[in-house]
Amino acid sequence: MASDMLTVAELKSPALADGTAFRSVLIVRKVTERTARNDNAFLSIEFGDRTGSFTANCFSDHTLFALFRENAEGISVQLDGKVEHYQGRFSPRLTSAAPLTDEAIEAGGWTDQLVETPPESPEDLAKAFAGLMTEIRHPKLRETVQAVIDELGERFFRLPAAVSMHHAYRSGLLEHTVHMGKACLALLPLYPEVDADLALAGVLLHDVGKALEYEGTLAFRKTRSGLLQGHVVLGYRLVRKAGLTAKLESDLLERLEHIVLSHQGELEWGAAVMAATPEAVFVSMIDNLDARMGMVQRALRQTNEGSDFSEYLPGLKGSLLTAKPDGEEI
Repeated sequence: MASDMLTVAELKSPALADGTAFRSVLIVRKVTERTARNDNAFLSIEFGDRTGSFTANCFSDHTLFALFRENAEGISVQLDGKVEHYQGRFSPRLTSAAPLTDEAIEAGGWTDQLVETPPESPEDLAKAFAGLMTEIRHPKLRETVQAVIDELGERFFRLPAAVSMHHAYRSGLLEHTVHMGKACLALLPLYPEVDADLALAGVLLHDVGKALEYEGTLAFRKTRSGLLQGHVVLGYRLVRKAGLTAKLESDLLERLEHIVLSHQGELEWGAAVMAATPEAVFVSMIDNLDARMGMVQRALRQTNEGSDFSEYLPGLKGSLLTAKPDGEEI
């Protein structure tokens, strides 16, 4: 990356005093339109790169308001601003911004700095996913899983599990699914009431709709189908089609569909129905566990050295203590 382009980690360094001007190349991860106490509209914008993220506000009278409201999530920008902090949190003042094409990002040599990936290589995660599939002994359940992955192709292995919450980076969906699969195999012996094949197939398929919900190469945004239907419905449709093609028994297919429809755990979190089978309850709990621990792992990777706590994490509704129990920093 060019020397005058600061990373998020560098922007958050204590060495930069408030008022310091900066320039960065960043991805717009999330844009939320809100209303201030005086009824004026403003945007809460999450910017990020491989080293971390931060949120900045842009009010309706700002020259950049229309740019960020109209382009919303998923664009890359060259951002100029001044370092500021609010209530101890890095919250810079924005001065100018210009959208960048993927070609410009590549030409500028910023791709590696912008694109966040899992700590494990996507190749290793793909091998782990293939290994998890072999653990499904029921041939038609395994065939159903394979058919869905074959239909999605490279999208499943490349896209994120979210835009900003958990596993929100390239191959994050694959990482999340593999970690859930490993947790599933570890926990199954404790719960003999749970059908192992059905639960593992449900884990591997629970979020497949996200491969249709998101799009992008460097930055990610929701697709038309993602906005109009959401990943739960999209995943249900994929699983139903594959199960019917594989001639999966109607009872098993309905139970597998139910796992997809209920895996979000709560109706207000996006579940179509509440989990009502042993396998659906099991999968929804593992999903919640790995989503939250994914937030923890990412915060530990991105918190600056010398900081005892991470910044506020919306998914955890608080900050995370980042020091080890013996007082040594992680």
